[in-house]
Order: sequence, then C-alpha cells, then structure tokens
Amino acid sequence: MGQQQFLLIALTVVIVALMVAVSIAMFLDHAAAANRDAISNDLVNFASRAQEYFRKPAMLGGGGGSFVGFTLGSFTQNADGKFEVDAVGQADMKIKGTGIELGYDTVNPVKLVVQVTPDSVQVVEVN
Repeated sequence: MGQQQFLLIALTVVIVALMVAVSIAMFLDHAAAANRDAISNDLVNFASRAQEYFRKPAMLGGGGGSFVGFTLGSFTQNADGKFEVDAVGQADMKIKGTGIELGYDTVNPVKLVVQVTPDSVQVVEVN
C-alpha cells in the first residue's frame, strides 16, 4: 500500500509540473501575441499619418506627393516598443516596430515592418 501511494504522489507531482510548464508557455505566447497586435496597431496609425503627409501639399507642411521628409516626431517609443522609419522613397516607405516581448524565435524581440504606399499598408516582415 505504501508503494502505491508513493507512485500516485510522484505521478501527481509530474502531472502538476507539466501543467505549470505548459501554462507558462501559453502565457508567454499570449504576451507575445498581444505585443505583436499592439505594435501592429501603432504601425497602422503611423502609416495613416504617413499617407496624410504624402497627400498634404508641401506649402502646408506635407510631402506634396512624396514620403521624403516624413518623421515619427517624438513618437519613437511607447509602452509597446520602439518605432523608426526604416526606408523612405518617393512613392513608398517602411516603418519598423520592435516590441518588448520575445518573438516567434524566442530569442529576438517581436518585430514588424510595414510598407506604406499612397493607397495601401502591408506588413512585409513579422517576428
């Protein structure tokens, strides 16, 4: 009877340890997904501002049909991560967002890059 109880206790400890490990992994995955969604929302907001800059005449402080000169201003960092203009051209640009959680590879932080054109926004890189 003592051996049976010991085996049941050992089995219970193993099952509880597995459940804790799985729940930690699920929590970290959810945290990364939430950070990825927040970065995505911020990047869409920046892309909208970039498109507004593109359409605004140069006389009014816009790009006058070009993304050249667009900056994020003081909005380069928030609680979600850091943001930067990655590449700027006449008719398109890329904005990169780097999050605070680890990405899919569990080594590097969450990173999204969006390509902005005058009439579209497309995610071109995700980690």
